[in-house]
Amino acid sequence: MSFISHFTAPFQGQSAAFSSPDAQLKLPCLASINSRPTIRIARPFQAYELVQGKHIAQLRITPRVLIGHSFGGKVVLSMVEQVPKPLPRPVRVWVLDATPGKVRAGGDGEDHPAELISFLRKLPKEVSSKRDVVDALVREGFSKDVAQWVVTNLRPTAGVGSSSSSCSWVFDLEGIAEMYQSYEETNLWKVVENLPRGVHVNFLKAERSLHRWALEDLQRIHAAEETASDEGGGVEMHVLEDAGHWVHADNPDGLFRILSFSFKGVKT
Repeated sequence: MSFISHFTAPFQGQSAAFSSPDAQLKLPCLASINSRPTIRIARPFQAYELVQGKHIAQLRITPRVLIGHSFGGKVVLSMVEQVPKPLPRPVRVWVLDATPGKVRAGGDGEDHPAELISFLRKLPKEVSSKRDVVDALVREGFSKDVAQWVVTNLRPTAGVGSSSSSCSWVFDLEGIAEMYQSYEETNLWKVVENLPRGVHVNFLKAERSLHRWALEDLQRIHAAEETASDEGGGVEMHVLEDAGHWVHADNPDGLFRILSFSFKGVKT
């Protein structure tokens, strides 16, 4: 059994893999994180999706489950769009606290990714310390939790044994800004409303989500539930209680309970 997880925001790029005789778990890293491509790409988000699709083909696996959080939610929907049809076997897709279309991130007093990226781009490429960055972000109105998370993407610039505490970013902010803008502009409702046979898409909404879900989003998902069942696919809506946008941190036990039925009774 194979699982592909895109538990991502457009900052930290991590790549990991787990395999056993019964299961495979692949956590791909984000493109355009550590370096900026020399060739300009008109739609960075779509380019990233294509890279991931080719990567899976090279691994010669057919995922049983695709899981995407936030930015990654659109990535896994696009992977469904890219895969050759008909599918060799059923696939369950989990879109965690994200919608297929318009991104409505952040309300009054809440952190907004685009505003965060814009502010970080104004900072020097090399900063004196992580504490200075945290303080600057908090003064600008960002939450302390987000500020502390952001500085995990700083690495020391001084050599071993040096007393200097200066740091630089592990990612390319210009590339991230382009990718995030492309992500906001990407609309994948056509995938949800025209699911291929054998695909079951599960949307999970965090109860305290900062990614605001409009009534229009909920209505279209519920309408897609009826259409998909007639076409041999499936769409379903879930709500994770006692959780904000960072579902895996706010309520990991509740998240696992909701996801767990995707991992039961599936033979390899």
